[in-house]
Amino acid sequence: MKNLSAQNVSFTEFRLIGFYSLEEWRPFLFIPFFLMFLLAITANSILIYLIKTQKSLHSPMYILIGVMAGADLIMPIFFVPSMLLSFLFSWNDISLTGCLIQMFGIHFVGAMQITLLFWMALDRYFAICKPLYYHKYMEVPNFIKFVFAPVIRNGLLIVTMVSLAGRLSFCATNVIDHCFCEHMALVQLACEDTTINNITGLLAAFFIAAADFILITVSYAVMFFSVLKSGTVHMKAFNTCITHLIVLSISFTTALISYLSYRIRNNISSNNRIFISIIYLFFPSCLHPLIYGWRIKEIRQTFFKFINNSNVFPLKR
Repeated sequence: MKNLSAQNVSFTEFRLIGFYSLEEWRPFLFIPFFLMFLLAITANSILIYLIKTQKSLHSPMYILIGVMAGADLIMPIFFVPSMLLSFLFSWNDISLTGCLIQMFGIHFVGAMQITLLFWMALDRYFAICKPLYYHKYMEVPNFIKFVFAPVIRNGLLIVTMVSLAGRLSFCATNVIDHCFCEHMALVQLACEDTTINNITGLLAAFFIAAADFILITVSYAVMFFSVLKSGTVHMKAFNTCITHLIVLSISFTTALISYLSYRIRNNISSNNRIFISIIYLFFPSCLHPLIYGWRIKEIRQTFFKFINNSNVFPLKR
């Protein structure tokens, strides 16, 4: 009778207990993650401000970087504040609705970050391989056709994935061994068959991450051979590609490790798996603006000019 009643009850409140094994040391995690949160918010806000206010940075390439900074700004807002409160005050509770909203935000923004890397590759492809028609291809009416399909694809797949997760019954436990509501972290708590959820997750990973990665790889391969043929003619444009490739490597490496840690039998501890997930979602938001500011001369010079004009830290170049 007890088992029957348990099966008829589905939890609607959950507890996020990531890094619980650290016990009394867990609150100290607040310090590094809070500093990283400040870095992500400040650096991305400055990058967006510079691109918005400086006319010299209003070309398509910089606008796409600005959109990426916007995504990097939004991503940590979805989960870092609640994670910090959990570390500091042990406020670990979250409703199923709140969990699903957080899951949608994390995965949709994450998908858009990957798609933005594809759009950036497309921008560089037109600049290097179709330089005479670059401005024509990058005009809003022409470029928008490359935007609609990926956005609709991302939205449909993520909404389907989250909706199916919300229909599951959670009768075994309401404890999520994570710091935020990642898809597989919630799905693995279900007390019913989750085959369709696993398939949906795989389809989302293939049609978003894998598909965009293939398109990006092909684009950069074509650009690389084009630069080799033209000598130094397109070297300046390709230099920006190196910056994008650094960002791409960070994003896909951490995403792949995080994805495989849930789906392949391994000896990765709970703490390490959670840390890998945080790296995948959080570190790019901290690193992207620094990489773009350091690697792209125009952004770096504009930043120095901004600092000098603010008279806070006058810089001599």
